[in-house]
Amino acid sequence: MNSSKSPGLAGFGVLKNTTCHTEKKISVFFSIIFMTAGILSNSLAIVILMKAYQRFRQKSKASFLLLASGLVVTDLFGHLINGAIAVFVYASDKDWIRFNQSNILCSVFGICMVFFGLCPLFLGSVMAVERCIGVTKPIFHSTKMTSRHVKMMLTMVCLFAVLIALLPILRFRAYQIQASRTWCFYKTEHVEDWEDRFYLLLFSCLGFLALAISFLCNAVTGITLLRVKFKSQQRQGRSHHFEMIIQLLAIMCVSCICWSPFLVTMARIGINADHPEETCETILFALRMATWNQILDPWVYILLRKAVLKNLYKITSGCCGVHVINLHMWELSSIKNSLKVAAISESPGSSKQINLQPLSSMGQ
Repeated sequence: MNSSKSPGLAGFGVLKNTTCHTEKKISVFFSIIFMTAGILSNSLAIVILMKAYQRFRQKSKASFLLLASGLVVTDLFGHLINGAIAVFVYASDKDWIRFNQSNILCSVFGICMVFFGLCPLFLGSVMAVERCIGVTKPIFHSTKMTSRHVKMMLTMVCLFAVLIALLPILRFRAYQIQASRTWCFYKTEHVEDWEDRFYLLLFSCLGFLALAISFLCNAVTGITLLRVKFKSQQRQGRSHHFEMIIQLLAIMCVSCICWSPFLVTMARIGINADHPEETCETILFALRMATWNQILDPWVYILLRKAVLKNLYKITSGCCGVHVINLHMWELSSIKNSLKVAAISESPGSSKQINLQPLSSMGQ
């Protein structure tokens, strides 16, 4: 019954001596609230991103909007599928033996948990890489980063996440019903086989790698924008880049805060499998923290838009009576000006143009 190599029965081994109990009413309430909030917020974010894409589809911002739309759509389907299965499990009194005789539902649940967990992290890192290329190599980005290439990148990221999710099935390893009997994932109890450890460590390492890539690329992008600002002494064309960087930084912070507990927990289980210290309640708390990532992601695009930030600035400056920055930086400008400024800063003759600019302004 406890054999991890028997797909038909492996998932039921944890049901015999479970020590983790959850209040059904509270758990169902949280599942429904999380699913509803995630569906509504992601749907609203999709509408906003699609409208923005229609306005900027011929600009360099279009690639960023395509990737952001892919991230939000992934979060939406994650709430729909995982939330629906979780509510069904609670509604069935968590009687897996009755409705999961062949372990098909648990396998589907586990695959979805891994895919919809890793895919948003991968997409966040790809968005950071795309913006880094757009700022540091604007000419290359404008000529090579077309919509077709971005769609290919989205497809490759999704296929890679699907491969990681299907890896245990391809290796004839069944996903396990967890101690709370409310979800399925890799084996987290009585982990003895090296392969079970490998899956846990692979999931954690890939998640941390995606976060590290996002942090590194966002740092390079931010430093490059500041250098362009001080070199060119121009205000044109900066608002779109800064808007996207603010959104990327918010996504990275949300992902780090929400996913770190779960990634650390899975890594510790994989490393200290002989003497596990994580309780069922700890794992459930980390899982719920990770679920909040898919709820908060769309609000980054809903709240951290230029129009919203501009209004917040007006309200704040009106209340405090202090003007920290000039509103001129929020004026609408095309991506061409932004690319032009970055391209000029990279060209050999940029220093001459920069030196001549103060003289021309003085003559005026």
